[in-house]
Amino acid sequence: MNFLKELWKFLRARKKFWLLPIVIIMLMLGGLLILAQGSVVAPFIYTLF
Repeated sequence: MNFLKELWKFLRARKKFWLLPIVIIMLMLGGLLILAQGSVVAPFIYTLF
């Protein structure tokens, strides 16, 4: 959680708000891969990449 706080402070201080959608999409894709690792859907998700 500390990493997210530091990232938010960096984005605010440097006015790099355009990076926020990229970070959110990367987190969502990472979460999707972790959740689908042991499921039946995993082969279909891995074919997207």
